[in-house]
Amino acid sequence: MIAKTYTCSLLGIDAILVEVEVDLSSGFPGFATVGLPDNIVKESKDRVKAAIQNSGYPFPFERITVNLAPAALKKEGAGFDLPIAVGILAALGIVNADKAAKMIFCGELALDGRVKPVAGCLPMAIQARDSGYGDIILPAANAQEAAVLTEIGRQKTEDGSSVLSPPSSVLGPPSSLLSPQSPDQIHLWGRLSVIRPPFSVRPVNHLSEAVEFLNGRSDLPVVKTDLNSIWSAAAPDELDFEDVKGQEHAKRGLEVAAAGSHNVLMIGPPGSGKTMLAQRLSGILPPLSFDEALETSKIFSVAGMLNDSPLIVKRQFRSPHHSISDAGLVGGGHMPKPGEVSLAHNGVLFLDEFPEFRRNLLDLLRQPLEDGRVTIARAAIALTYPARFMLVGAMNPCPCGYSGDPVRPCVCPPRAVMKYRGRISGPILDRIDLHIEVPSVKYEQLRVEGESEKSAAVRERVLLARQIQLKRLPGEGVYSNSQMKPKHLKKFCQLDAAAQSILDRAVRQLGLSARAYHRILKVARTIADLEAAESIRSVDLLEAIQYRSLDRRLF
Repeated sequence: MIAKTYTCSLLGIDAILVEVEVDLSSGFPGFATVGLPDNIVKESKDRVKAAIQNSGYPFPFERITVNLAPAALKKEGAGFDLPIAVGILAALGIVNADKAAKMIFCGELALDGRVKPVAGCLPMAIQARDSGYGDIILPAANAQEAAVLTEIGRQKTEDGSSVLSPPSSVLGPPSSLLSPQSPDQIHLWGRLSVIRPPFSVRPVNHLSEAVEFLNGRSDLPVVKTDLNSIWSAAAPDELDFEDVKGQEHAKRGLEVAAAGSHNVLMIGPPGSGKTMLAQRLSGILPPLSFDEALETSKIFSVAGMLNDSPLIVKRQFRSPHHSISDAGLVGGGHMPKPGEVSLAHNGVLFLDEFPEFRRNLLDLLRQPLEDGRVTIARAAIALTYPARFMLVGAMNPCPCGYSGDPVRPCVCPPRAVMKYRGRISGPILDRIDLHIEVPSVKYEQLRVEGESEKSAAVRERVLLARQIQLKRLPGEGVYSNSQMKPKHLKKFCQLDAAAQSILDRAVRQLGLSARAYHRILKVARTIADLEAAESIRSVDLLEAIQYRSLDRRLF
């Protein structure tokens, strides 16, 4: 007899629907799993057999063939245990096969029948809903993250109907997320999708609970999530710009970077406050929009790191050590997993001691910095992960750290200084918009009792600048100045004769590349937006040029 159940398999940060066919036939007893299963899926036969028997159900003394379709897709993970077990029980007639075929199952089985959590339940739930399934049965530990889809929030349209929408407290792009939509559509992941029938997330702790539910002898609770409470419960940033004494120039540079989502490299001696400034950058960035929060949460769900909250509602600050591997930074492995560049998606990737990272490792950042995604190719598969982040680097000006310091003399020979700075390739420097000088703080500044400007005040200016950028490019899919394409530069970064003369002279004297030229224009546009100026002024352009300090040192 053949029985069918359905589950999902991860492919990058998305999930693919998988049909689990179970066939019981006469012959020598055995258990074969086909359809490109990995070793973990192949080992599921022993877990499934023990779980079924220890739950009090008979295990067939026949030949069992499990087919995972589509057969050409590599299947990995222990999440296939529960759908295979339910399929075997359906083939035996122990559970209602028709009801089982209308649901999505995922979960790892312990030998005693307990259902254990698995990674990637959020994208699996999205796939289940988009495929038209009304219920997904999954481990209780994963229920809250999947339930995000069932309680997105509802708002009334003019005709009184109810439509799905994100919480009204959510800010940020795209602005259409916050406006009423037609009753049969929802804006999610930057596209319009038809709303399916009511979608329920049902958690199970044990295999027997799923069996009793499928046979109608008991009910499984439907898990719901209140997104507004998740947003309101998010802990506020404890790190504030007011904690940093002095460094007004560096603070201004980070404000410009936050307003336009520009990449930053801070150069200064040890103890000047580079790390303190970087750690406080997240506090002046705009809040995550609803679709940004969902996409970031998908990445953490696939990585198995969605633990404390069912939804990531704050911009991430990732700070890997310089000893990190290639796969750890950009992702990889036998079946590629997200790296730090993807975990920092929609947030900040901070690389302290920037030149201490291997040069070839830093060069791996070229594609994600340019395209906002990283593609990992293997012989059998190629996966693409989103990686749109703000790169923030911090470095000393020389090996000893005191080149150019007015108090402590530098002991490094010129050749050592050049070699140290040469660890950062020209193409990477080209992709960094702002080079910010962070000099040592004088003792008098440390003793000043007056309060510095708080992050909240800086954030207000950043939000106003971002709103200007959103209004300038409605429907373009570009949410900040750093994302502008050449056609946008031509339209919105026009220079008068005086400003053009300044830029021409800077390009010739510093030997800037075409990419650096365009990035100066983007930064100047951001500075103008902070002042609510209609066009780029000479003073805006001069400030943008002075943020290319490494270019001035090298040429």
